Amino acid sequence: QVQLVESGGGLVQAGGSLRLSCAASGRTFSTLNMGWFRQAPGKEREFVASINSGGSITAYADSVKGRFIISRDNAKNTMFLQMNSLKPEDTAVYYCARKLVNSYDYWGQGTQVTVSS
Repeated sequence: QVQLVESGGGLVQAGGSLRLSCAASGRTFSTLNMGWFRQAPGKEREFVASINSGGSITAYADSVKGRFIISRDNAKNTMFLQMNSLKPEDTAVYYCARKLVNSYDYWGQGTQVTVSS
């Protein structure tokens, strides 16, 4: 069992930055591949970024590539999402989850990010 808790969301102006955190407990975090997703009002949940267990392999959605950076600190059982040059269309609830081969599970409760224009 893995428990995931997101934090770091908030209200920011367009062009600003936020850093989200995903704290994990209950399993050996360093063995888990992880990912970030987001869900805007009235839209389906969409992939944002993923990172392998060692932090050496990352992937990004085209919409955030070059602006967001995913990272992790296995010593602190925490994953991060540094979000720069934020746009109003980045407004959503952001979730972290464990990455399996073809799916994700152990979703956190989410953290709200609102970008004002």
